[in-house]
Amino acid sequence: MQAFKVSGMSCGHCVRAITQAIKALDAAAEVEVDLAAGQVQVSDRLDAEQVQAAIREEGYVVQPA
Repeated sequence: MQAFKVSGMSCGHCVRAITQAIKALDAAAEVEVDLAAGQVQVSDRLDAEQVQAAIREEGYVVQPA
């Protein structure tokens, strides 16, 4: 499981956007988003750079947690 600190998430739309962006790269990915903590945890076969790029493309600031 990879963990990332994501800035700019505030609502259910943010959760869906990030989840869909990651699942577009790996449909089997498990994505857990904690809005309050600003964290996204991903269990997938992607490397960290791919996940971070997908989150950045949705307009969020992301870094490894």
